[in-house]
Amino acid sequence: MSASEVRRPWVTLLVVVCAAQFVLQLDFSIVNVALPTIQRNLGFAAIELQWIVTGYALTFGALLLLGGRLGDLLGRRRLLALGLGVFAAASLTSGLALSAPMLIGSRLVQGAAAAMVSPSAFALLASSNPEGPARNRALGLFAASTAAGASAGVVAGGILVDLWGWRAIFLVNVPIVAVLLLLVRQVVPADAARGHPRLDLVGAALVTGAGAALIYGCTAGEAYGFTAPIAVGTLAAAVAMAVIFVGVERRVAAPMISFSYLRSPTHRAALGTMALLGGVVAAYVYFASLYLQRVLGVSPLWTGLALLPSTLTVVLLSSLVTRRLLARWGVKWVLLAGIGLVGVGQLWMASVSATGTYWANVLPGMIITSCGLSLAFPTAAVAASSGVEKGDQGVAGGQLTTAQQMGAAVGLAVLATIAATRTNATGSLSAGYATSFLVAVGFTILAAVWVLSRLNHAVCQAELARLEGRPPTRPGLLRTG
Repeated sequence: MSASEVRRPWVTLLVVVCAAQFVLQLDFSIVNVALPTIQRNLGFAAIELQWIVTGYALTFGALLLLGGRLGDLLGRRRLLALGLGVFAAASLTSGLALSAPMLIGSRLVQGAAAAMVSPSAFALLASSNPEGPARNRALGLFAASTAAGASAGVVAGGILVDLWGWRAIFLVNVPIVAVLLLLVRQVVPADAARGHPRLDLVGAALVTGAGAALIYGCTAGEAYGFTAPIAVGTLAAAVAMAVIFVGVERRVAAPMISFSYLRSPTHRAALGTMALLGGVVAAYVYFASLYLQRVLGVSPLWTGLALLPSTLTVVLLSSLVTRRLLARWGVKWVLLAGIGLVGVGQLWMASVSATGTYWANVLPGMIITSCGLSLAFPTAAVAASSGVEKGDQGVAGGQLTTAQQMGAAVGLAVLATIAATRTNATGSLSAGYATSFLVAVGFTILAAVWVLSRLNHAVCQAELARLEGRPPTRPGLLRTG
């Protein structure tokens, strides 16, 4: 058997898994350009509109840890297929929605289905390769599909809305997922269950409730004021559920969060970066789409095409450049470079105004932001999987994507509230969008401080040595803070 024949099944598996992840992320952002049309068609109140985006991100992020544990226990191919099936069904009901509650409910189910798929897809890639260049290449492509899906969603959404209406952005998933399901049965190897599942359903309910309360509290604060009883009560409930969640996780036999995993400074750096940048990427696509349509008067089709350079940048740099920089610089410096570029890009986009233009105020900032995301996301994926046993890669992937999706849900809710407050104060949509981009710069500063505080030079030198397949120059460096 030739080397190409040996590699062909692995390459096909890589394509299928990355395609599934691409579709999940595509569906997070594909609704952005359709929001004004959906609002008019289904009678959404302005305060409800963000739930089309954040509802998906909320259940996706909150249930990822549970999905990762289910995949490890019940078999990753089985959960991958089940999740794709539920995702297709929820896409169908989203496309046929007749009211705002029906659409939001379908999006919540879509997010829950995505939480079954994503950690199993991540684990299949991570467990199929030993640590080193092969895994880095695979995870780099996986991260590229994640970032590219988030960017390409706006492009695809603009084309579909303009040609066939907003319902097409959901209905298009059904035939795509059908093809993926057929391929999963053919190319994804079957894996045996690891015993009777011990699931932390209480923890899943608490973390979902905490996220929902936080998002609703921010929304209520924007609508009624943050001193209003409903805002204070829901935000207090979010804090209480989060505290109870941590207490529960420390006592249950099979917690959703692996505290031993979190002891690694490399893992903590990866999760913190993904949480903060997840909020940035969700918000910047959301507000860029609204700015182009509501302020500059661009159609949904041209809005999608206007964001195409961002998608191409992410795909090319993530797949061709980042792994080479990672081999040369190590986790710490590539993460910091990516975070810094995202911050510069958001600062540029903070220049948007009522008299601004796409070429001067939007495109350069998007390209710089995309360059940063192309560095940060694949590097965080490599860091999150380092030192994790094969049987626990689903949990590792779940925790990484949880950080990203919960960061996206909460970050978008916070930035949308800030933008709406600024718009109400000034009467200017562009002023609200500019403020959201400026606050996003603060997110990147927090991310940089987090990485600097978690990783020192010795840690990164040892990480670089391990990724290159050679022993560290001094033992035990990966355990230092």
